[in-house]
Amino acid sequence: LRSAISNGSWRELMNIRFWSALRFSLVFTILTLPLVLGTGLLIALAVNNTLQHIKGPVIFVSLLPFVITPVIGALSIRWLFIGDGILTAGLEWWLDRDIAMFAQAWTIELMMYMYRVWHVAPFAFVVFYAGLQTVNNDSVEAAIIDGATRWQRLRYVIIPHLMPLVIFLTLIHLMDAYRVFEEIVGFSASAYVISLQWLTYEFLLQDGTGARAISRASASAILTMIGVAVLLGLPLRRVWRDRQGS
Repeated sequence: LRSAISNGSWRELMNIRFWSALRFSLVFTILTLPLVLGTGLLIALAVNNTLQHIKGPVIFVSLLPFVITPVIGALSIRWLFIGDGILTAGLEWWLDRDIAMFAQAWTIELMMYMYRVWHVAPFAFVVFYAGLQTVNNDSVEAAIIDGATRWQRLRYVIIPHLMPLVIFLTLIHLMDAYRVFEEIVGFSASAYVISLQWLTYEFLLQDGTGARAISRASASAILTMIGVAVLLGLPLRRVWRDRQGS
């Protein structure tokens, strides 16, 4: 950074690794947020409408991804696709062509997005499922009498009731996903994409002389905290506005 500023080179400034780490962290956070919320809500609605005697097993299976340690889960998914993994072999047989899932950056990113949704959606499911138990049945029955469709009941009765939980899950996800680290370790993706958290970790590793870039790691950590605070600004502003309105 100091060299780029002293030379006045825009190209050098844009080639700093911080920008690529920031880009991935932001894209990862923004893309996975609606997927996690949507998947968690769909699972909660499905379980809520499931027959009573099979709800227990369905809830147990739905929570399994969240119980698995993140790095172990990422490694397990990676082993399914790397080399002659089961899923890679199946896709090669089905498509009749060679597939290298870890040869390109976009395929690795795609699997990281899918893994994050698979791993975190059960937490959203638990929160939404608990919220569904508090929905006023009188309001739902009144909507049915008025001729509301299933979609209209969801949009105008259930989702407004769950909105505080949506904001809560949004805050949790923004704080967690922006500090993405486990996926990069589990998928060995540092050669293709890096996050701000990984950049901080990398600065703390010893170089060839045994030294560590402590000051750079501290700066990266502070910038990560600032980024989290900025991301939390919008949902917190909504909470404050709603509270003032009430």
